[in-house]
Amino acid sequence: MRVIVDDLLIDAEPETMLSLSAHPNIQIKIYNPKHSVGVGLFTQLWHLLTDFRGANQRMHDKVAIYDQAVAITGGRNMADEYYDYDHAYNFRDRDVMVAGSVVPTMRESFDIFWESPLSVSLESILADEREALTPAAIKHYTQWLHDYAEDPDNFAPEVRAAVTDLGGRIDGILDQLSWTDAYYIRDIPGKNSNRRRLDGGGLSTSSLIDLLSQAKEWIVIESPYLIMPEAGFAFFAELIGKGVEISIVTNSLASTDNLQAYSGYCNQKQRLLDLGLKIYEFKPNPAIAQSLIERHKAREKRAPIFALHAKSVVVDGKYAYIGTFNFDPRSANLNTEAGIVIHNRAIAQQVEQAIRQDMAPENSWDAEASDIQQQAGLMKRLKVMFWGMLPLEPLL
Repeated sequence: MRVIVDDLLIDAEPETMLSLSAHPNIQIKIYNPKHSVGVGLFTQLWHLLTDFRGANQRMHDKVAIYDQAVAITGGRNMADEYYDYDHAYNFRDRDVMVAGSVVPTMRESFDIFWESPLSVSLESILADEREALTPAAIKHYTQWLHDYAEDPDNFAPEVRAAVTDLGGRIDGILDQLSWTDAYYIRDIPGKNSNRRRLDGGGLSTSSLIDLLSQAKEWIVIESPYLIMPEAGFAFFAELIGKGVEISIVTNSLASTDNLQAYSGYCNQKQRLLDLGLKIYEFKPNPAIAQSLIERHKAREKRAPIFALHAKSVVVDGKYAYIGTFNFDPRSANLNTEAGIVIHNRAIAQQVEQAIRQDMAPENSWDAEASDIQQQAGLMKRLKVMFWGMLPLEPLL
């Protein structure tokens, strides 16, 4: 097993990562290790001062490839809140499973990232910690992890039942596969050749622009963040001028966990509406959560916030994109992204139906309404006002 993890938001102790990497069948690399793994505060600040763009560049890809035969990509990260296990905050996300001729392309892209100088082996970053970690310590940690997983006090019965039943669901998932035309879009390590500026686009950006340019009637978009790069206003204005209807669902202030990103959207919101976009803001307690979260009824009295994290596009009910690309400057210019474009009317309409359901009144507010922000707490509103005063747009 080979694993590449982006450095920025890693939340694990060195001993935890090294114990996993000590397994003879596991290799771990860290992408762009400038913030978290093996990096102290002074070094973090030095990276920001001497290589601001590099320090802000991330690998945002989410891809799993199994035996070079089946692969999954989409918006989901590896954390509790992406699998409905968090008690305070969970995400509405979307992934796609693929097989066939597209998988070798995904494997080729992974290999390019694996061999990139930006991907550094865990053992070389944590050489001192690895030398100090004894076999006994590794055995103790893995035994503790096993005991934790076996302890019934750590997992509600319905959670353990859901995990146990996963194998029985595979046949149902495989039965839903459709043989059709699809291709993989992805970026190169580092996103683009820029080393100082924060713009420059990327392969995934160009591919999505090409996809959107094919629209004749309508486009529906689901993105947790909505901050339009300046060139995007002209691009969407041209599409709307041709009669293309564009509808977007994104997070409300009450549902979002990223106040910096929401402040960028808030600053642009009226301009986006004036452009002619139809925008909907996802509620923190949407009706759809009852059907998406299997354990919702057991947690009704303390239901967590439910927010968007899916990144999807449907064009004219013919083409669908499912992947990692947010509609913001960071995905357009800084982060590497990935996803699948599917040329299949039935699948595209299935994705479109799901997005439009998220736009429905029981799940989202119409952005034209004047009191949406009042649904969030005062402190959240004040923080958004603060972030909105700072020139952060290229980094959002």
